[in-house]
Amino acid sequence: MDIRKTEHESLNEPDPGETGDPLLQGSVESVDILLIEDDPQDAFLVEEFLADTALSANITWVATLAEARQHLTSFRGCVLLDLNLPDAGGMDLLREVLTSATSAAVVVLTGLDDEHEGVAAVAAGAQDYLVKGHVDGSLLARSLRYSVERQRADENARQLREAELYARENMRLERGLLPQLLLDRSPLTPRSFYRPGRKRALVGGDFFDAVDKDGTTHVIVGDVSGHGPDEAALGVCLRIAWRALVMGGVPEEQLLPALEEILISERAQDEMYATLCQISLDKDSEDPRIRLFGHPPPLVLTDRVVQVEAVPRPPLGLFPEAETRVERFPFPRGSTLMLYTDGLVDAYEGSGTERLGVAGLSRIVEGVLGSGVSIVDLPERLVDEAESHNGGPLQDDVAMLLVTHGE
Repeated sequence: MDIRKTEHESLNEPDPGETGDPLLQGSVESVDILLIEDDPQDAFLVEEFLADTALSANITWVATLAEARQHLTSFRGCVLLDLNLPDAGGMDLLREVLTSATSAAVVVLTGLDDEHEGVAAVAAGAQDYLVKGHVDGSLLARSLRYSVERQRADENARQLREAELYARENMRLERGLLPQLLLDRSPLTPRSFYRPGRKRALVGGDFFDAVDKDGTTHVIVGDVSGHGPDEAALGVCLRIAWRALVMGGVPEEQLLPALEEILISERAQDEMYATLCQISLDKDSEDPRIRLFGHPPPLVLTDRVVQVEAVPRPPLGLFPEAETRVERFPFPRGSTLMLYTDGLVDAYEGSGTERLGVAGLSRIVEGVLGSGVSIVDLPERLVDEAESHNGGPLQDDVAMLLVTHGE
């Protein structure tokens, strides 16, 4: 096979044997080649041509598509493909190779009378085509090298597009999970915070909200079990549904039973549930009502840090018939109530296997406030301290809502 590239590929390229060729000095030092060619003489010539070039080629030769299928799925490198095999041919053959070898570059071999197939192959996704009888060794090596580089560039571009798509989806979910709080007529002044865990590109299922309705301020924080887009979408659904129920005037005692019905109807799997804490504070009151559903209890920050004592019922979605327990706790004017998700308390304490827990978090809060940090700056410092105890970034998302009783 006297292999020389067709005229449209030469483009006055310099001799690849020259030391100044940047591609020969590029990042591709060697190429794994899957040669799918039924003619033993042509296969031998490919090997001989490449042996005389600077390209280090590791060639695996198969004569049929059936043999090639054993290699394609996991193959990375360059597939050198004859479009006329005993068991397949043409565009159908090419499409199967492109679909199966998604991480490989594909260079097509055609006969002189089938050059139009090479043009069609490039349009269909091949990186290049070569015409048998019109290729020499140096240009074969150059085509393989270029094709691998182009495949890498295409793969990098695809990953970049996926990352941008993920980022846009992240922003849309975040807008649904982290709302503008409706507290213009409330005695409570809010400070919200969210930081994603290190394992996710998407926002998780952590959510919070606060609404003042008819003289009562309702505050909620929740966390959907698991991680991923389904959990994040369910978190958005629950947060928006809760706000709609409050703004629609649904009685307080019916809010969470109604929300649980929505969770059960909207969740993607029956195993999904949500932990949740709801606080309701009447105007001119200092003893709010708390409803706790498998969620870490909030902290009251005054001159010391006090954990709210409340007996939780099971998380929403596990035992729908369980009775809701309503309790009260002191929340004096001038103090701050801190609600949070379990990303904080699930941090490890030092290098051991013990979790930080609510008690450990309370100690950290006391230490940070004792150092003179303000409520405004508290969330960021808490996460930094928790990561310091954890020995690195937190695994789970962290959402915090701090409300200060100003009247």
